[in-house]
Amino acid sequence: MKITAAEVNKLRQSTGAGMMDCKKALVESNGNFDKAIENLRKKGQKVAANRADRNSSEGVVLAKVNSDNTEGILIALNCETDFVAKNNTYLALANKILTIGLDKNNLDELLAANFEEITVSEKLIEQTGVIGEKIEIGGFKKIKGNFVGHYIHSGNKIATIVSLSSVVEGSDEVAKNISMQIAAMNPIALNEEGVDSSLVEKEIEIAKEQLRQEGKPEEMLDNIAKGKIKRFFKDNTLINQSYIKDGKLSVHDYIKSINKDLHITDFARLALI
Repeated sequence: MKITAAEVNKLRQSTGAGMMDCKKALVESNGNFDKAIENLRKKGQKVAANRADRNSSEGVVLAKVNSDNTEGILIALNCETDFVAKNNTYLALANKILTIGLDKNNLDELLAANFEEITVSEKLIEQTGVIGEKIEIGGFKKIKGNFVGHYIHSGNKIATIVSLSSVVEGSDEVAKNISMQIAAMNPIALNEEGVDSSLVEKEIEIAKEQLRQEGKPEEMLDNIAKGKIKRFFKDNTLINQSYIKDGKLSVHDYIKSINKDLHITDFARLALI
């Protein structure tokens, strides 16, 4: 049967598939639009199966907060090549998934959520067939708080979110500044209490071994190691880090300079390695 350009274009707009793939799907389905979509999705499943073991280390990382700044999410949508990651259609797909994920609590809920009459998981398989690369959600993080802000680094490779204890004058700017700090300095925890005890013990042992190799007496190791751990906390916990916009201040000092009762309650960071 004759397939019109309008029918091909309609299918292309609905699925994002190429013109020739859409025409072929319509021919194979005898012009049945729903059947053509099903055929394209089956193609996506085959491509996804064939590329399941491929490395999807490229992509984009995005952040978004809700309208009242009380919840924020990070999503990494991974693909195989930077060429695809920089495509506007791919970025639009990532932003749609990001918006859907804003009211979801975890990755499983997001994958099962509705995306234009199919699930997000099925959409990813469909687009794997369309694009020809493995596409998957490589990361999902969500935080809640009294005021949540975010930052997306240029190039969409790093994104961060942070929550503040209260809404203060200039909350947007404060949250963005702290989010930029998190992007740049990659803290492992908010404060000393947030660092896993096994990691602290490991760092102490590393410090002691370094001191032994330097010839320090065994009875001095504990005290010197404590000093090194203090430095470890300063470099790796958010509130103790030097503030990137003013090295004379710690992040804690910067926050208190805005409002003495203000503090950071949570944060998250995603990055493509």
